[in-house]
Amino acid sequence: MAEKKQDPGFTVTDRRMFTEEGELRKDIDVETPKTSAGPTPVPSQKPGDGSKVAADTAPGRSPTSDVPPAPSAAEQQAQADAYRQSSRDMDARAGLGGRSAKEFEMTFERFLASLYMTAMLQLGLMHEQGSQPQVDIIGARQTIDTLALLAEKTKGNLTPTEENFLQNSLYEVRMAYVEVMNALSRPPQPGAATGTSGR
Repeated sequence: MAEKKQDPGFTVTDRRMFTEEGELRKDIDVETPKTSAGPTPVPSQKPGDGSKVAADTAPGRSPTSDVPPAPSAAEQQAQADAYRQSSRDMDARAGLGGRSAKEFEMTFERFLASLYMTAMLQLGLMHEQGSQPQVDIIGARQTIDTLALLAEKTKGNLTPTEENFLQNSLYEVRMAYVEVMNALSRPPQPGAATGTSGR
C-alpha cells in the first residue's frame, strides 16, 4: 500500500473518533491527534531565531494554542457527503415506520423553540414530567444572550414570521428571567416555609 502515494500536496485524514455504528475506532490515537499541518518545530531550535514563532503563527494555528488546524476542504466535503447520506438513510427508515421526514427537518423556528424551551427549563419554569424543576440561572442567562445574539446577527435576514417568533421568544424569556431573579432575591416570607424548614 505504500506504493500508492501519488500527490504529496495534501493528505486526507479521517479524524472521526467513532465508527458509523457509534463505537470508538481502534485505529486512532485519542491522546495525540494526527494532523496534516505543516512541519513540527524541532525541539533544539534556539530562542530568538524566529523559526519557532513562524511555526506557531502558521495558518490555522494560534500562537499559544494546541488546537489542531481546521479540516481541509476535501475532508469537509467528505464529511458533509457522509452526513447527507446518513440523513437520507434515517429518512428512509422513518418512512418505513409511518413517519414523515419533515418531522425531523430543522427549521429556524424549531431552533428558536429549542432555545426558548431550554431557557424555560433552566429558569425552573418548565420541567420533565415526574421530575422537580431545576434552576440554572447562569445557563438561562447564556441561553437568553444567545437568543439576543441571534436577533442582532440575523437582523434584516429573517422572514416576518421568523422575526416575530424570535422577538416574542426573546421578550418572554427575558421577562421570565427578571421574575425568577426577583423571586430569588426576595427574603422568605414569615410562615411561608412552614413544614419545609427541616430541609
